[in-house]
Amino acid sequence: MIATINNFQIDLSKPIDISIPLTNTDENPIAWYLEKPVIEPVKFGSEGSEWIGKVSEGSSTNFNNIFFNPHGHGTHTECVGHITRGFYSINQCLKQFFFTAELISVEPKTIGEDLVIALECISTTLDVTKNCQALIIRTLPNLEEKKHKNYSHTNPPYLSEEAAIFIREIGIKHLLIDLPSVDREEDEGKLLAHKAFWNVKDVNNLNDDARLDCTITEMIFVPNEILDGSYLLNIQIASFENDASPSKPILYKIE
Repeated sequence: MIATINNFQIDLSKPIDISIPLTNTDENPIAWYLEKPVIEPVKFGSEGSEWIGKVSEGSSTNFNNIFFNPHGHGTHTECVGHITRGFYSINQCLKQFFFTAELISVEPKTIGEDLVIALECISTTLDVTKNCQALIIRTLPNLEEKKHKNYSHTNPPYLSEEAAIFIREIGIKHLLIDLPSVDREEDEGKLLAHKAFWNVKDVNNLNDDARLDCTITEMIFVPNEILDGSYLLNIQIASFENDASPSKPILYKIE
């Protein structure tokens, strides 16, 4: 089915899902020192007369509780409320869902003991003349283990403050990356890339020019067969009144 969205022709029957599913198995990716998600049937009553929300246990329906953390258990989209004293929710900040996007592949630079997506990694790879609304960063090497990795205590690659400023200044409003965070795992709470991208000068008293309508999506996975280039991006979230929501970013080739 061919549709016209944002003046682009796309085939809706050929979505490219770059999210990572959330499961309650050891295959689920994990960050920030968490355990795996919990998905289990609701239980009511006492032993002998217990009701279990599972058809295979005699119930008429499957009726699960799910316990997870959007930041640490898979693909998620977050708003400026992730780092501010005041409350801002992704459900209120993200009001449009289709964007022109550019996918780039970059190899982080070794700086000291860290792997860093430096300014030059972005500036020499991204064609800024395309004026895209969203930037999708695939880090190299692009290994399948990203879909299952426990990132806790591994000091994953991250985005430099200078690179985040560059991304902001060229007008990127939605940043997507295949890492658990745009910032260093242990950075003493500085969150330099988050603050630079959202243009937050004081988390306790938010400045008027902070970018409330911009988002960061982390822990995506872009398969190697998906080529760098221009796409139409659809960011799908759950309607959580929270700083972040599990999300399902979808790419469409532009016909």
